[in-house]
Amino acid sequence: MTKRVLITGAAGFLGSHLCDYFIAKGYRVVGMDNLITGDLKNLEHLFPLENFEFYNHDVSNYVHVAGSLDYILHFASPASPIDYLKIPIQTLKVGSLGTHNLLGLAKEKKARFLIASTSEVYGDPTVHPQTEDYWGNVNPVGPRSVYDEAKRFQEAITMAYHTFHGLETRIVRIFNTYGPRMRLNDGRVLPAFIGQALRGDDLTIFGDGSQTRSFCYVSDLVEGIYRLLLSDYVEPVNIGNPDEITISDFADEIVKLTGSSQKVIYHPLPQDDPKQRQPDISKARQLLNWEPRISRKEGLKITYEYFKKFTAKQLEETKLNKEF
Repeated sequence: MTKRVLITGAAGFLGSHLCDYFIAKGYRVVGMDNLITGDLKNLEHLFPLENFEFYNHDVSNYVHVAGSLDYILHFASPASPIDYLKIPIQTLKVGSLGTHNLLGLAKEKKARFLIASTSEVYGDPTVHPQTEDYWGNVNPVGPRSVYDEAKRFQEAITMAYHTFHGLETRIVRIFNTYGPRMRLNDGRVLPAFIGQALRGDDLTIFGDGSQTRSFCYVSDLVEGIYRLLLSDYVEPVNIGNPDEITISDFADEIVKLTGSSQKVIYHPLPQDDPKQRQPDISKARQLLNWEPRISRKEGLKITYEYFKKFTAKQLEETKLNKEF
């Protein structure tokens, strides 16, 4: 019998790629999103398919899905600083109330439950690279806490449902991920740099550029999530690319990739912005036989071509709207 999976945050960047992946694997997919930060254009190619259905719903409210469910993947949440600083209470609610509602649904349906946690649970880390047994360095009342603490609570309540109710649960800690369908204006460094290059603006670095990030291409991430879902491991697992780079060097890569001649300008580093971010993926390698395959050079080229086409299409649509 064909298995059925519920994916929340389905119209978002990661959620839509997960929908594609599960459809390609032969699953029946139920997508759910309230479209606060998601975009139906990310899913429009799936709507004609028999194996796909969509619910416009906020999981912070009671969640009901008719019929059986084998898996629930909870990816609903604002994920960029611009979004979660703009809607802080909704961010906390989707991490707390939303997770509680979906755990209840998983318990009712006897479905395996996977949550999208994040490297943000490590805060501004004092351990490098970050291993899953590091408890983090998070400011619980800082501006980023609405996202960081929501995700930390998600992990806690998910593990409580596992230990108290015997629910099958999985926890993935996602590090910086990129690829097609990211929003150019979502505030994260990669789309920000590419967007600035495409518009002919100067590239903006916050801080002195010595802080680091590690970028994982989206197809690698989705493969890792799938392997974790089907594994027997219940503790958190880092999924990301350990190829670390400073933001200054990354800006140079974007300038070379795009052929832009803009200069780099510097602004103060936002409060609690992490200075280092690099996953230790020893567990993923050992338990899931997973590691990233797409190099940053290859992934950036694909992503840049996507954004070039996307911005060209936007300009054409704007032109047509003006004519009518």
